[in-house]
Amino acid sequence: MTDLALSVLDLVPVRTDQTTAAAIQASLRLAETADELGFTRYWVAEHHNMPAVAATNPPVLIGVIAAATRRIRVGSGGVMLPNHAPLVVAEQFALLEAAYPGRIDLGIGRAPGSDPVTNYVLRSGGGRDDKDIERFPDYVSDVIALMDATGVELELQGRRYPLRATPKAEGSAKVWLLGSSLYSAELAAAQGLPYVFAHHFSGEGTAEALRVYRSNFRPSDLLAEPKTFLTVNAAVAPTNEEAQRLIIPQQLAMIALRTGGELKPSPLIEDAERVELPPAHRDLAEAMSSRWVVGDPPTAAARIRDLAHTFGVDEVMINPIAGALTGTAADRFPAREQTLRLLAGELLGSEPTERA
Repeated sequence: MTDLALSVLDLVPVRTDQTTAAAIQASLRLAETADELGFTRYWVAEHHNMPAVAATNPPVLIGVIAAATRRIRVGSGGVMLPNHAPLVVAEQFALLEAAYPGRIDLGIGRAPGSDPVTNYVLRSGGGRDDKDIERFPDYVSDVIALMDATGVELELQGRRYPLRATPKAEGSAKVWLLGSSLYSAELAAAQGLPYVFAHHFSGEGTAEALRVYRSNFRPSDLLAEPKTFLTVNAAVAPTNEEAQRLIIPQQLAMIALRTGGELKPSPLIEDAERVELPPAHRDLAEAMSSRWVVGDPPTAAARIRDLAHTFGVDEVMINPIAGALTGTAADRFPAREQTLRLLAGELLGSEPTERA
């Protein structure tokens, strides 16, 4: 598969030795690396009130990353739309598209992206109810319509009011629907939108979700035929042994997530190695990481090609999960950058040289 595209998903992880500022600088370095190596797009997530993650506000991060890069598409993976008014999201991404035309993706999700208390505060005390689920398709349609150059018209008290996200749009951010359930696959198909299933999160249900999306797809003004790609966790190093060592902090984080533990800042590798896990948790860690791409460059590249073939996609989005060793500069994440360089060398023909 010579025409396989690679992209990046970034949660902007925070290590125990990092401030928020340092974590953001490390992600900027990662984005610049992806841009130089020929990756297609760079997406940031939306999570709230998590000490381990600094990606709280995708539009702000997208603007910062787009300003620091030259050609790569930058977007959200994703904006959790029920947390925000559709007009606000449309205005944010209309302005981003105006500032960086042809480079902005708006990935939309339905999950809260936070704990219940934070979710309550995000919605000004309104909480989350069934109406969010019922209205979600309308929210998606509203964002798309508001970003269009013609906007929409509202009829109030017998008068019609024009409403648009930007005074004079020349283009719109490309909208993607994201999800981890069949609901999102069915909605993306019904609205004729490109769709991404969160394969990196669970590694289960992907084939069924993509089958439902493709078989039910209805062409729209935005998209003539189904379009999707695969997301996967990855850590690549010169040897398989080094790569396996790099994923230990991520294994601990996923165990905490799956067992209701606290998502603390990511420990350095040496600290993670000293954590004693009970047998059940060791088994869980091995089961989860068996679905990740972990290994030396040829092994990792072969695994990605196999996944792309299995799910019928021509693009794979990498969530680089490699940890950091003691002594790493706080504003860098060299093992994450290395993962991109080594994969690009195998799959994109890019020289895996290290940036200064």
